[in-house]
Order: sequence, then structure tokens, then C-alpha cells
Amino acid sequence: MVTDSVKAFSKQSLGSCDIECPKDITRSHDILNVRNLTKMFGGVTAQDDISFSIEPGIVCGLIGPNGAGKTTLFNMITGIYRPDSGQVLFNGRPTRKMAVHQLVRAGIARTFQHVELFGSMTLLENVLVGMHVRTKSGFWGAVTRMPWVMREERRAREKAMDLLEFTGLTQYAHRPAGDLPVGRQKMAEIARALASEPKLLLLDEPAAGLNPVETEALGKLIQRVKERAVTMMLVEHDMSLAMGISDKVIVLDRGKKLAEGSPREVQNNQAVMEAYLGRG
Repeated sequence: MVTDSVKAFSKQSLGSCDIECPKDITRSHDILNVRNLTKMFGGVTAQDDISFSIEPGIVCGLIGPNGAGKTTLFNMITGIYRPDSGQVLFNGRPTRKMAVHQLVRAGIARTFQHVELFGSMTLLENVLVGMHVRTKSGFWGAVTRMPWVMREERRAREKAMDLLEFTGLTQYAHRPAGDLPVGRQKMAEIARALASEPKLLLLDEPAAGLNPVETEALGKLIQRVKERAVTMMLVEHDMSLAMGISDKVIVLDRGKKLAEGSPREVQNNQAVMEAYLGRG
């Protein structure tokens, strides 16, 4: 269930896509700035001069056809891939030289398109893994079992249980993650991501494989996470969910930014209808 990735771990659309905003403008209060990001794989351009910004406290939907470059963009924001040109700024700080674990410690967390839990570990243990970047004991602290280490472990377990309660998973705390249905595992991934106390949470197709009831529960959970002042960006193919919970939507197509705006603006955008929604 766990892949190498987890181990390693603007244009304003108002019904038109032909007005370019200056790409060098950065508002100091933006939590994320993506500037002229380009990435190529074997001569194929996966990201072509992508620029946008995200304000704190919002939910930003990232949509587009399969192969549009959405997960590649997530991988560059989280340090799994390095851009060939351009840069990512998190809270005004360039991230190019930061390792994955440094980005997590700085406040960026993510879930994956395919569930990345440790299947043989319990849900509680999986959430505790997510807290590793916020604990101080380290290996020798765990070996010596000093009193302060024991206190830290107790606090970590209490917090992990709080997160399982927050995500509706308390009753599964001591069940192996691999024994649970996909819907529960998706919620557990969000709990583990929240354990690192992120300022920015990236959700990669969180509704994939969920039934309508689970999707509705996911939407409510995302709203509760937003109330905790966590900024979110999500890749999602469920248009009802993406448009219903997003404050802003960015549309990618063939590695380019096609449109950006409110859900209503994007839905009414003729280029988006033709390229993605299949209307027009």
C-alpha cells in the first residue's frame, strides 16, 4: 500500500481566458505562490509556465482532464519533483532547496491519489506516524524512555485519538488500516495529514472510490478542516464536490492553466466547457 513517494515524502477567469495578469505580482499575504512553473519528462511538457496564488483559509479546487498535470503540480509543490524552471513560494519562502520532510515541518501536508497508509499498522499508529515531525524525542529518547518522553507520547496518543474522533474513525482506532474499506482509509489519510499540523493541505482525488454517502461525509469533513484555518487545495474529478466546496477553482489542460476564478466563473467559461465539461 505504501509507495516510494510517501516514503520520500495570475490569470483571472471572468468568462474569458484571454486576459493575462502580470506574473511577477506576489501578494505578501498569499500562503502559496506558483510562478512560471515548468516541468518536462523526456521531452514532454507536463507543466507549461503555470502561475497562480492561493490566499490563506480558502479551499482551492484544481480540475482538468486526465493527463492535465494536476498530480504533477502537487508533486512539485510538495518537493517530490523539482521544476525545470519557475518556483514555488510557501508563505513567501522559496521551496526549491527544501527536502520533503522540511516542507512538511514548514506546514505542507498531502494525501495521495491511491491510499498510502501502512496496511499492517492500526489507524492510531498511522496517525502517530504523521506526528513524527512535531515530536522531539527521536530514536534515543524512545530507547531511554525518559519521563518527558513518556509524557510526549501520551500527548501524541491523545491528539491522535482526537483526530480520529474528528474524522469519525474512533471505533476503528485499533484496527489494521488495510482491513478497512476505501472510504474509511481515505478519511484516515486526512487524519494522518492533519497530525503534522499543516497550514496547507493538498488532497489528491479524495473522493475517488467513494460512494455518494461517503462523498457527502467527505465534503462535510473538508468544511470542518477549513474551519480550523487550514488552507486546502484539492484535485477532484467529482464536479459536484469540487464546485460545491471550493472558494476558487483553477483549471489545467495539457499542462497549461486554462482558467482561474470562482466556481461560477469557471463553470460559465466557454473554454472550460469545451476542454473539460464537454459542453458548448
